[in-house]
Formats: sequence, C-alpha cells, structure tokens
Amino acid sequence: MILFVGLGNPGAKYERTRHNIGFMAVDRIAVDHGFAPWRSKFKGQLSEGRLGGERVVLLKPETYMNLSGQSVSEAMRFFKLDSTDVTVFHDELDLAPGKCRVKQGGGHAGHNGLRSLHQHIGPDYGRVRLGIGHPGHKDRVSGYVLHDFAKSDQDWLDDLLRGVSDGAPDLAKGDSGRFLNAVALRVVPQRAGAAAKAAKPEKPAERPAPDKRTRLQRLMDKFS
Repeated sequence: MILFVGLGNPGAKYERTRHNIGFMAVDRIAVDHGFAPWRSKFKGQLSEGRLGGERVVLLKPETYMNLSGQSVSEAMRFFKLDSTDVTVFHDELDLAPGKCRVKQGGGHAGHNGLRSLHQHIGPDYGRVRLGIGHPGHKDRVSGYVLHDFAKSDQDWLDDLLRGVSDGAPDLAKGDSGRFLNAVALRVVPQRAGAAAKAAKPEKPAERPAPDKRTRLQRLMDKFS
C-alpha cells in the first residue's frame, strides 16, 4: 500500500488557489481512476482505490497547510506505512507554470506544508513538484499562492492535472520516468508530435517516367 497526499487548504475560499494544486491533483486521480467516495478521517479527506496493481490511499489534510503533517502522520500510523511509502503533491514556486518534477527526500525550501511534514514524518517522503511560477519578489509570495489561478492558466493547468492522472499508475509502482513522460505528453503534445514526425523517414522522391517518344515526336510536340 502507498499513500498519495495532496497539499492544500480546506474550504471553498481556497478551492481554486495556486496553493491548492496538490488537492486538485489527487481529486483528478480519484475521479479518473474510480476511487471510492471521499470520507472524513485522520483530520482530512480520504479515498481508497487501486492504480494498476497497487492499493493506493489518497489523502487531503484539512488541518490547513502549516499543520499538514498531523494528518499524514495519523494515516501512516493507522496503515503501518513508512515515510518512503508516502508521495506528496504540492505547489512549487521555483518551477515554471505547468512544469512537473519528481523528487525523493530533501529539504522543504520554506514550503509550510512540507515543513510540517518534515516535523512529523521526517524528510524521506517522495514529492511531486507542480510548477505554479513565482510572482517575482518574496514579499508577494503569500498573496500569490493564496490567489485563484487566472483564466489564462486554465489550459495548462488542465493539461498538467490530466497528465498527472495519466501517469499515476506508473508513479504508484515507482516508475517516475514513465510518470513524467505521461505528464509531458499532455503538457507539450505538439512537441511530442513534432518529434515523432521528425523521426519518421521521408518517402524518397518519385523519379519521372522515362520519355519513350522518338526525337522527331518530341520535336513535333514542341512546336505543336
């Protein structure tokens, strides 16, 4: 069994904010892969299902971002999981919008949700870093992440979430390369199409049929 955790803040006020892209990711996985209805448990919302051959628990902590570790640690204790069985989906300021990266272990880089997880379960869990871009100055970060995605963001956001869902079975079995490839096929399909076209050998140019006319016939046709 593995635990996929989406980070965010509860309530309609925060539902479409950039900080909630982790919630959006696990919501999309739940819908696309037929997971059980969400239910309240471990100070959060929980859903269970299967991705390929793996039993997977989805968790959205409802403790607010800076206390996310409380919910995750409770779920881990109940299911007898280690921190390496946990993968966290979260917003990433240091990645351009629509970019996605996978990382195992490491620091929290000042992210309040990850900081809480470090305090409760240690640093060894996996992360799916979902790029939302940076507002340009650290003083603007708080307002930026707690603001709704702009209308102009909807296309890339939908592509990114679809890609995450497409690749979720590969992520569940530990194949991060195939997972990232699934995301890329959604986010940059035109590049994938162009690459496939470039790799396809071109048909050789057809040679013109030989001219079987006599010299006299060619001369007569020229002046006819």
